[in-house]
Amino acid sequence: MSGSRFLVRIADRVDALSTGIGRVVAYFTLATVLICFATVYLRYAMGVGYIWLQESYIWTHVIVIMFGSAYALLQNAFVRVDPFYSRMTPRGKAWVDLLGTAAFLGPFVVMMGASGWQFFLSSWRMGERSAYESGLPGVYLLKGTMLVFVVLVGLQGIAIACRSVLTLLGYVNTTKTELAPEAF
Repeated sequence: MSGSRFLVRIADRVDALSTGIGRVVAYFTLATVLICFATVYLRYAMGVGYIWLQESYIWTHVIVIMFGSAYALLQNAFVRVDPFYSRMTPRGKAWVDLLGTAAFLGPFVVMMGASGWQFFLSSWRMGERSAYESGLPGVYLLKGTMLVFVVLVGLQGIAIACRSVLTLLGYVNTTKTELAPEAF
């Protein structure tokens, strides 16, 4: 297998993982809305409040953000300086994506991983649970989503770098293991 095909296979697999997780996470968005609605309805219409229910919509919201960020990165849903980027050639965009991934995303993921690991580990060691008696146990699981975020976004950054390198090497179609050299 050539080096370029290897890069495409890596990028395709990471993209497929991010897409699959993104689709599953979409249901957590619905769950967040429904749980939040139930919490508000029970509290204000029925006069009943459940701490565990209120905390559960916070948990589902965190899952959406942490697990869905790689999918958002894949879909270019993050903020960029679009007036400049949108006018660039594919090679210019590839340079911006590659350098941006190396200079900004890479260090961010490393920093987030190092601090997130310590944050999770201290929570796990103490068996952290909700501050409220009737709240959810295992708060360390919620904090552990930061580590999942780091892995998923880091992998998606690798996929972006792979596709950028392929574009810089002159390939125009860098998806689905079908490489098409750029016509000159």
